[in-house]
Amino acid sequence: MSLEALKTAVPEYAKDLKLNLSSLARETILDDQKKWGTFLASAHAVGVPAVVRAVEAEIADKLSPEAISAAKSAAAIMGMNNVYYRFVHLSSAKDYKTLPAKLRMNVIANPGVDKADFELWSLAVSAINGCGACIDSHEAELRRHGVSAEQIQTAVRIASTLNAIAAVLNAESALAA
Repeated sequence: MSLEALKTAVPEYAKDLKLNLSSLARETILDDQKKWGTFLASAHAVGVPAVVRAVEAEIADKLSPEAISAAKSAAAIMGMNNVYYRFVHLSSAKDYKTLPAKLRMNVIANPGVDKADFELWSLAVSAINGCGACIDSHEAELRRHGVSAEQIQTAVRIASTLNAIAAVLNAESALAA
């Protein structure tokens, strides 16, 4: 399955999602590694098999093995961190903010790709998972690396579109069952 096949799987009532997917695949504001890594990290974050398969097929010849591993690592580590830090942020008990997380996060320090790329992928996944604390942290780090607001917005547009497509496909699958 490719992005074209994924668009075919999206029902006509969600035509805007198909159009957004097409335009984002052609987007040039991000270099290819940032763009396709964002697609891959976002697909793994939403976790819908059809979305993951389509994006994996699309990026097969577009990303190095190191970038593929790092994008998947961003989805994995943010899946954990987004829950933990969202809890810390939302809890009314202030003592959690002073306690060490005691969770391994070594990949953040050494992702195997450019740090800004990994941060961008982590931000996209954090947007999908709804962790405001992580969004703020990764956005600030991206700004320190010189990533523009337009580039950050593009990554979040990719994440939001894949998230919406995943929701539509899940709903359609539930109706078919």
